[in-house]
Amino acid sequence: MGQFTEVTLSLLNGFLTTVELFALTLIFSLPLGLLLTFGSKSKFKPLSLTVRFFIWIIRGTPLMLQILVVFFAPGILFGNPIFAGNRFLAALITFVINYACYFSEIYRGGIESISVGQYEAGLVLGLDKRQIFAKIILMQVVKRILPPMSNEIITLVKDTSLVRVIAVAEIIRAAEKFAAKGLIWPLFYTGAFYLAFSGLLTILFGKLEKKLDYYRI
Repeated sequence: MGQFTEVTLSLLNGFLTTVELFALTLIFSLPLGLLLTFGSKSKFKPLSLTVRFFIWIIRGTPLMLQILVVFFAPGILFGNPIFAGNRFLAALITFVINYACYFSEIYRGGIESISVGQYEAGLVLGLDKRQIFAKIILMQVVKRILPPMSNEIITLVKDTSLVRVIAVAEIIRAAEKFAAKGLIWPLFYTGAFYLAFSGLLTILFGKLEKKLDYYRI
């Protein structure tokens, strides 16, 4: 019983780091993704092409590689390992950039799925562009992007385990310390934490989708 308590407390401590990374990534990447969407849809070609190229690079390379690049690149290129004392910050920056690019494409798909006719109808009713977006477009976009957005967010829960590659003390890294001592079951025990967290998110997104059912699209 004592060993189980020790493992549970250690995993809980690691899980708090996982939740912190998850929450901060969403807080920063959701608005950043929207800015990237506006940039990619800009009529100023140099800006839109640059943003699209950046998104293509981020979406086309592994997240683990991006973590390593962000963590090691400053030290290798400039001789200044700025993240050596704050590995969590390196992980957070990487996750925010990565998920902002994915969210950007989801936003873009949602916005472009709305027919031009709805914008024209709003103009006929005497609404300006801001009113059209707020009163006609916004909730339809939210309903359309919710399923893919929820999928990405649940994927984020599992992707947080990648930060152990730069020795961030998340839950799996905590379990690996016990595995090094010959205890394998703590690694399987981490699955309970991930399943519980993912399950709560699934329930939450299910409720949100039901609340938006009145918007038939």
